[in-house]
Amino acid sequence: MKIALLGYGKMGKVIERIALERGHEIVLRKGSSNSFEGLSNADVAIDFSVPSAAVGHISECLNTNVPIVSGTTGWLNDYDQMVNLCNEKNGSFIYGSNFSLGVNLFFELNDYLSKMMSKFNQYSVSMEEIHHTQKLDAPSGTAISLAKDIIKNSDYSNWTIDEDHDENELFIDAKRIENVPGTHSVFYNSTVDTIEIKHTAHSRDGFALGSVIAAEWILGKKGVFTMRDVLDLDIR
Repeated sequence: MKIALLGYGKMGKVIERIALERGHEIVLRKGSSNSFEGLSNADVAIDFSVPSAAVGHISECLNTNVPIVSGTTGWLNDYDQMVNLCNEKNGSFIYGSNFSLGVNLFFELNDYLSKMMSKFNQYSVSMEEIHHTQKLDAPSGTAISLAKDIIKNSDYSNWTIDEDHDENELFIDAKRIENVPGTHSVFYNSTVDTIEIKHTAHSRDGFALGSVIAAEWILGKKGVFTMRDVLDLDIR
């Protein structure tokens, strides 16, 4: 499989290593200063770039008829636009706020727990996410995905990172600490106890491997997909 890497920072280099280990070929390594030359030779593209570049990368792939897997977060105000473009072009598109197998299992656990806890209003919910200092968006896309599942199963109206928040807002404590790949915790607090679920990433390898697996999976498929499709997690 021939892969175009859109974004060639730390994550791009880890994806390259894992893709090569799995027998794939890299035909484009696009940073901020080079063009899309070579994209048309790719079987699939993987985008781990920056929020300001993501829409341009995804659009270029869909317009070039190259399946695109995007793990860039912080651009989702334009997500529906990219879905419409994918459908218009009969393209192939996967977006994931996190491609780690463990995190996607954590998403399922979080959704299930939030449904159970919706019956017990003595518990309040809060979240914490910790990432490396180079991460540009806060809260993370992973934290937002977790928060959305909690909100849909509860009386919370929205999430916030403001410590001085209303009681109907789900608070996310977004921390940035050097050399932390990603840690996400959800807390259910009452006056007598706390229930906590937590996922801790030990390196970027899990995110990179998941994105390569998604790229392998999407070949020959048309439409808009998520990691739930890739990992066949529709068990509910």
